[in-house]
Amino acid sequence: MGRLIVGIIIAFIGFVLVWKTEWFILNVGRIDWAEQHLGTEGGSRLAYKVLGTLIILAGLMYATDLSDNFMSWFVEGVFKTGKK
Repeated sequence: MGRLIVGIIIAFIGFVLVWKTEWFILNVGRIDWAEQHLGTEGGSRLAYKVLGTLIILAGLMYATDLSDNFMSWFVEGVFKTGKK
């Protein structure tokens, strides 16, 4: 029950980051790397929205207890051992 509540809270934080992107830009500031590489006008907005979406997915995976399965799949895919 605790994982579910914590996961939903994490997902909600990500939702707020996507929903109130302009507020974060005004109060936290622009991301120089994002402005340089993702576009001069909307790079920071895109970066905040992508970060928020990743936080939402992480929160939902944590709430549904899929984070361990995802991490093992991801690590096996990145660091292939060559075993058959």
